[in-house]
Amino acid sequence: PFPQHAFPKADARSLSVAAASIIAKVTRDRLMILLDRRYPGYHFAAHKGYGTAAHRLALATLGPCPIHRRSFAPVKAHLR
Repeated sequence: PFPQHAFPKADARSLSVAAASIIAKVTRDRLMILLDRRYPGYHFAAHKGYGTAAHRLALATLGPCPIHRRSFAPVKAHLR
């Protein structure tokens, strides 16, 4: 219920947005490395959570783990 505004290519127009984007990506990548240790069969350190072929194969083989977003269609398809 909060107003939102989209600013396409904001990282190219604002140094603070560009810096925040980099910090967010590095933070996420580090988190995925930690989660890879907790859920080693999914290889999160390698694909960082992106829908690579290896990630989709792990999802099909193992099913979703607790950190998978259940509302995301590719994950929802593998719910048992």
